[in-house]
Amino acid sequence: MDLSKNHVIKGKSMNQSVSARNDIEIHQGYFPGAIGRIVELHGIYYQANWGFGSFFEAKVAGELAEFLNRFDEKHDGFWTALLDDRIEGSIIIDSIHADCDGAHLRWFIVSEQYQGAGIGSRLIKNAVDFCKNKDYTRMYLWTFEGLHTARHLYEKAGFELAEEHSGTQWGKTVNEQKFMLQLV
Repeated sequence: MDLSKNHVIKGKSMNQSVSARNDIEIHQGYFPGAIGRIVELHGIYYQANWGFGSFFEAKVAGELAEFLNRFDEKHDGFWTALLDDRIEGSIIIDSIHADCDGAHLRWFIVSEQYQGAGIGSRLIKNAVDFCKNKDYTRMYLWTFEGLHTARHLYEKAGFELAEEHSGTQWGKTVNEQKFMLQLV
């Protein structure tokens, strides 16, 4: 993979857990194949753990494709966690409504086999730092009740639960939750 136009961030923390992965690279920016792999990660994880089906996978694919058609690296953020050039995680900042609603954190996922290795924390840190550097005043994300590991990472980064209600935006009825992070 030619990463010459993009940035690779190799992070090593002084306090890494035993399961931390130093061989995972955080890649900034889009590259060919990213849409398919991010959709695949979401489709497989949410089908296996939550029973989400084709509606959910198609929604992720459609919305991600729509986002990338208007992606502007000056305002939007796109990071993937790579192991041997294979995407094992992702996080995206969608700035389309950043001025009024805040920067939208989207498509955050880490492959099940690498969850707990610090990859999610690194991805969230990149997204939050990006938003701070762009002087966005707040960030938000939509998730649903039951994703305890992700919620822990969001709260560790400073996000707070701002809203919740029953909804079907994922193709199944779940308790949808909106988390907010004030940056200034």
